[in-house]
Amino acid sequence: MQGISLGYLLPTREQVMEGRPEAAPLLRLAEHAEDLGFSSVWVGDSLLARPRHDPLTLLGGVAGRTKRVLMGTAVLLPALRNPVVLAHQVATLDQVSEGRLILGVGIASDNQAIRDEFMAAGVPFEGRVGRMMEGLRLCKALWSGKAVDWNGRWTVKAGVLGPTPHRSGGPPLWYGGRSEAALARTAKFFDGWFPNHAEPTRFAAEFAQIHALAHAAGRVGGVRDGATYLTLAIDDDAARAGERMDAYMARYYNQPAAAMRARQVNYAGPAEGAAKLLSDYAAHGATHLVLRFAGDHARQMQAVAKIRAALGW
Repeated sequence: MQGISLGYLLPTREQVMEGRPEAAPLLRLAEHAEDLGFSSVWVGDSLLARPRHDPLTLLGGVAGRTKRVLMGTAVLLPALRNPVVLAHQVATLDQVSEGRLILGVGIASDNQAIRDEFMAAGVPFEGRVGRMMEGLRLCKALWSGKAVDWNGRWTVKAGVLGPTPHRSGGPPLWYGGRSEAALARTAKFFDGWFPNHAEPTRFAAEFAQIHALAHAAGRVGGVRDGATYLTLAIDDDAARAGERMDAYMARYYNQPAAAMRARQVNYAGPAEGAAKLLSDYAAHGATHLVLRFAGDHARQMQAVAKIRAALGW
């Protein structure tokens, strides 16, 4: 069976929650992931709703400490940022990483903490989809290196961005979302699809729907990558793994663990079960999996490295 690329989500939120905001341990984890053969390293995004390290700044550190792994945002909220500033940051980061950046983006869930975050940033929550899409179009225009005139939510007069990204046109854009509108949006405008709670069979069906919509829009081969992320607690003792997962979910989301485990793909148990889940995604057309671990990251990464070797990926 053909394998898929395995990524690793840095525990930026967890370390802040635990009162350990130092970046050095996170950079060491990124190096360890590269040494173990992970294909990519990822960072989540939030300003105040779920406080954590700024993803673009931290990925600059990751870029300086690694040589091979791709790096990405899982996912960035472009609507919270001025797109001219964002275009400059992303272009610089793509240069620092020599073209290893993937920009995963989304619109954020509709809950009070997120609404408060938008308010604190001085950005209207309503209309955030249009704000994100226009902002990304402006980013791409600026990444061309040509003079840009723009008259919309933002006004640009003959603006020329420098540096331009390492890759012509900028990094690939992956969109996170599973609503019908999100699937259509992915099919028409994005390079990859990156939901965070689609089990393998549903993932395959929705990814096929995206391809059909992209074909209808004349974008044959336009959506190249299908990715998702899932949470793992690998342990030979299934009960102990389940307890660890429950504690992790309840603390991370401040909601009942059962409710969160029902909403997000997760696995707690021996390595054989984790290997089956990863293989199922590969069989159903996923190209990239981003793994989040419920604690004990070094050991969990080692376990996944052994699974990958056993699968021949």
